[in-house]
Amino acid sequence: MSSPPTKIARECVEAYLYATPPLELLLFRRPPERGRFWVPVSGKVDPGDRDFEAALLREIDEETGLRPAAPPEPLDWHVPFPAENGETWRLHAYAVRVARDARPVLSREHDASEWVTTSEAIRRLHFPDNAEAVRRLAARLDPGPRKA
Repeated sequence: MSSPPTKIARECVEAYLYATPPLELLLFRRPPERGRFWVPVSGKVDPGDRDFEAALLREIDEETGLRPAAPPEPLDWHVPFPAENGETWRLHAYAVRVARDARPVLSREHDASEWVTTSEAIRRLHFPDNAEAVRRLAARLDPGPRKA
């Protein structure tokens, strides 16, 4: 007998801000009181957000002040995770192109930002699902040689 599907209590979004060429990602570091690790822009979908993309754009604005150079692209990566309160939340990952010279205005959620290569992003990002999202973004932007 299989167990019932996990109830998702909260939806969240995360934005992998990038510029090309070459492909680089803009990462953000949490301050010491929030773990001092590197992350993409992320946040909860609020009741007033009309959809995930609206929540994503709001979070980008709140955390960085940046404007995307193109519409967000879903990475088809939806990750359930245990929240601190014991509920199950789910992340929806998006790739968001921004200008290479973008300089974010950091919110209180971050104390630093840095443009890095995909390999450096994978090395630095704290959560394993973040690394997988970066791999998906890189594969989408550079799918490699095609068979004839």
